[in-house]
Amino acid sequence: MFFFKKTRIIHSSEKNKKMKFKTIQDIPELKGKKVFVRVGFDVPLDQEGRITDDKRIRNALPTINYLLEKGVKQIILAAHMGRPKNNETHLKSNAQAKRLSELLGQAVAKV
Repeated sequence: MFFFKKTRIIHSSEKNKKMKFKTIQDIPELKGKKVFVRVGFDVPLDQEGRITDDKRIRNALPTINYLLEKGVKQIILAAHMGRPKNNETHLKSNAQAKRLSELLGQAVAKV
């Protein structure tokens, strides 16, 4: 499994140097791999639980499509809504999974 985050760690001795960080494109062979991706699907919902702005989901599509094109075996997307304390229905990611499925044009399993 691979986990990439677009953050930079800057050491105190290198504060003034430009840092290059790795991206998913830096992995030489993805075919047949399982890939874990942390996504920010914390999207706004209306009173009925419908997504009012799917920008965050659409922003993840280039990465997801890239992985699909490279023939990965499985993409595991990790996301959450808000800061759940109990089994709060309005914070479940059903709407996000449904919207992602619509955007990708294929089924998305939610676990």
